[in-house]
Amino acid sequence: MSTTMTVLNPCIFFVQTEEGFAQKASLDLTEAGYHPMIIPDLQEASAEVEKFRPSMLVIDRTLAGDAGLTLCQQLRKTETQIFIIMLIPKETVEERVACLESGADDYLVKPYHPEAFLRLVRFYLQPTITVKEQLRFRELVLDLTTRRLFLNDKAIDLTMKEFELLKYMMSHPREVLTRDQILENVWGYDFQGESNVIEVYIRYLRLKMESEGQKRLIHTVRGVGYVLKES
Repeated sequence: MSTTMTVLNPCIFFVQTEEGFAQKASLDLTEAGYHPMIIPDLQEASAEVEKFRPSMLVIDRTLAGDAGLTLCQQLRKTETQIFIIMLIPKETVEERVACLESGADDYLVKPYHPEAFLRLVRFYLQPTITVKEQLRFRELVLDLTTRRLFLNDKAIDLTMKEFELLKYMMSHPREVLTRDQILENVWGYDFQGESNVIEVYIRYLRLKMESEGQKRLIHTVRGVGYVLKES
């Protein structure tokens, strides 16, 4: 006898994550109004995704070799509307690149930190609001409702940090922003990651914004920081 389940709240899968992480995060998600499900076997993940249509997947990058990255790549071929978050052990350039190139929307550094995790979930799954707010600079339009960038009317998807970084820069156009200002306003005062994290995300933004030969709008000010301005 088969059973079906109707889920009103956003459903979030934990795919082969560490049991302790999944249990703690599941409790917090339930209290926040989400519907978490733990999928212990990577082999079952694709079938379960097709059956329940979750809003988000949380996949552990460190388990089963590169199986998590492979699953992400496979899902991205058919599932473009599901958000995928990868858990990584350390915030290194190699880990970030591997996750994002596999098709993940974002990543989260272990161990489990409730505030950081829930902030990431809410960022991607927050309900759509009716009032549209936008930031504009030249041909750039940053939609604060959908968190998408429009460049010459072409939609560009951004990760959470890409969005926050570009939002900060578009809120201060033509103003030279120091690295310390960017770290404090985008990553927070307690940031303890790599010193080159800003450079990495500037590179990500430039790749997306200049993919079709558009003029550079984010410029490096040597020894100081960055500025959003016309060429």
